[in-house]
Amino acid sequence: MPNQPTTSSWLFPPATQEVQFDEKWSFVAKKEKHCDPTNPDDDRCGDCWDHVALDPEHRLVVSAVVGKRTYENARQVVYEFRERTDGRFINLMTSDEYSAYTGAIAEVYAEPELSPPGSSPAAPKEVEERVPEWLVYATVHKTRVQNRVVKVEARLVFGTLLSLAAALVCSVLRWVNTVFVERSHGSDRLRNSRKVRKTYRFSKDWGVHEAVSYFTLYSSNFCWSVRTLREEVTAKRYRQRTPAMAAGLADHVWSLEEWLLFPSNSRYKLPLFSPN
Repeated sequence: MPNQPTTSSWLFPPATQEVQFDEKWSFVAKKEKHCDPTNPDDDRCGDCWDHVALDPEHRLVVSAVVGKRTYENARQVVYEFRERTDGRFINLMTSDEYSAYTGAIAEVYAEPELSPPGSSPAAPKEVEERVPEWLVYATVHKTRVQNRVVKVEARLVFGTLLSLAAALVCSVLRWVNTVFVERSHGSDRLRNSRKVRKTYRFSKDWGVHEAVSYFTLYSSNFCWSVRTLREEVTAKRYRQRTPAMAAGLADHVWSLEEWLLFPSNSRYKLPLFSPN
């Protein structure tokens, strides 16, 4: 058995300052268009989506929810992200124009506010919820011609133009984008052959598909070093780092055996980040 890392070898929460939300498509048994909504056997077949919240600076998958493309699953991935970052200030949130994220972010990050502010002390106060002033959320609008992206525009949803400009100063690429989470999707398809497009290796069982999806998404945080995260030690010598190392959750590249045997924290679900 390998030496077990102690709690001092990683810190929580991750040093996340920015997040990108997106979904990755795959299917189980057969594609959605071939499913019969009146057949109970097809309830766990068809399109399956990985809802992912990615820290673009550290390439860390902070939360993931595997299932149908629904508002409930979009809300769950936002909720888990908020819990795993202790609900603290996040410089910038971005996603594509999937409308579920707007409602999910507004619901999960809403703060109570007493209203009306000028009412007398004797008057009953009603509690309203509002999006905090610090929250900056923007979406990426893509214009396509013959299925090719020809133009990309940023659209501000929550926050002000001034707060967005301030957030972009500290952003990884300094413009509103989802390129890091989309690149993460491509890497995960390489690790999980069930999701390779146009193949016979697709999943045949929904439960197995979920399990393997969580396995590849979360194990990559600790066991997969990323070339662009490496640190230069001396000339032509580099220290390889995983997303967990870059985010302050680990001090070395973990083996799969280490990761699988490490007892997950019951509150924060670390380091496994397991969904259950």
